[in-house]
Amino acid sequence: MSEQFSRTEMLFGREAMDKLENARVAVFGIGGVGGHALEALVRSGVGTIDIIDNDKVCLSNLNRQLIATHKTVGQYKVDAAKQRMEEINPDVVIHKHRTFFLPETADQFDFAQYDYIVDAIDTVTGKLELAARADRAGVPIISSMGAGNKVDPTAFEVADIYETSVCPLAKVMRRELKKRGIGKLKVVYSREPALTPIESDDWDIEAREKDESGQMLSDREQKRHRLTPGSNAFVPSVAGLIMAGEVIKGLIEF
Repeated sequence: MSEQFSRTEMLFGREAMDKLENARVAVFGIGGVGGHALEALVRSGVGTIDIIDNDKVCLSNLNRQLIATHKTVGQYKVDAAKQRMEEINPDVVIHKHRTFFLPETADQFDFAQYDYIVDAIDTVTGKLELAARADRAGVPIISSMGAGNKVDPTAFEVADIYETSVCPLAKVMRRELKKRGIGKLKVVYSREPALTPIESDDWDIEAREKDESGQMLSDREQKRHRLTPGSNAFVPSVAGLIMAGEVIKGLIEF
């Protein structure tokens, strides 16, 4: 193992580092939560990682997403992430998937090839499909619950989905997973009550009605922008780092 990972090896040992180097992890969603999880996995020595996202970096990502800089605005997130990860570890193998994970796109992925799955996507339908596919493939998965509209990074917990409370997203996931006969799902969640976002003033609302190129957004896109939760630099990042820690410990059976 190279000197780059020597400090990690001091904690876990050579055998564990070999396991990480030979592991393949899939990170679905590389935004505020997933981007931090991804980078922690690369810095920990995971050898092969699939990254799945179809968004482009935009100005509103700059407050919380590792891959977002003024230089990367307009780039696809998977492209910016791959470049950054290879700058951290030139030996890492990054497989890019420029797509949103939904039930309609699930067949693009062979879940049996993964040693662990990180679910950092936003849609309930996608999260449920990921949980179902991982369950059928027998692959461990960790899923992020709601991190938007929250300000306490110390409130996160790791639990089984059926042990969660307060979080509205976790409530929906519990109900729908039970319907599907899925008996467990490791999640990172917070019992902190979500804040109500402060309404934008007229200038902000007008600005949101155009994309980065100045084109008017569709009605659907405008509605999505106005429903977008508030966020910050210190809550999603903590959720992502906790997820990465659980993955690392799971891979090396720590």
